[in-house]
Amino acid sequence: MGIGTDVWSAALLLFFVMDPFGNVPLALSLLKNVEKSRRRKVLFRELVIALGVLVFFLYFGEAILRVMGLQQETVSIAGGIVLGVIGLRMIFPRQDGVMGGGALAGEPFIVPLAIPLIAGPSAMAMVILLAKSDPGGLLTWLGAILMAWTATALVMMASPLLLRILRERGLTAIERLMGMVLIMLAVQMVINGVSALVIEGAA
Repeated sequence: MGIGTDVWSAALLLFFVMDPFGNVPLALSLLKNVEKSRRRKVLFRELVIALGVLVFFLYFGEAILRVMGLQQETVSIAGGIVLGVIGLRMIFPRQDGVMGGGALAGEPFIVPLAIPLIAGPSAMAMVILLAKSDPGGLLTWLGAILMAWTATALVMMASPLLLRILRERGLTAIERLMGMVLIMLAVQMVINGVSALVIEGAA
């Protein structure tokens, strides 16, 4: 698979992991106590914070793993498990949302909108895996993050309009479809991690 395809695949996967369509109702709920004139500014601020978190993990996530003594396979399996749980919750939603926790009073700051709704543990694990798969291609993976983030930002900023057009049922249908894709990707991540550990153990 060519590097261009890898970039598009990575961007698409990150877009699915960020789950903007599933986050639309949650974002609107979290922002309902914020003044209407500030809602877009707050949402954009949280999106920028989430982007900063993902870029930080792209460049420094591997160093953090080395300090903690964690292998790439461990991150792959753990990321796959978290991704699978999120996918299941997208297909079988809970009343308090995919990430849990109800709406907070006042203006949200970093938690829970930027983290973990947009830049969640699976997205962080994914960018670390990208960095480890090709340490020399960090600028390429940065491009994938920016593409996924831009698409996510467009969906989230248009959340009131999308809710009016698609209604909650339409958004739910899209979210469940994305959940199915995430579960398949999660299984593949776990298989890759286990296979790498088996091969390493047999070597």
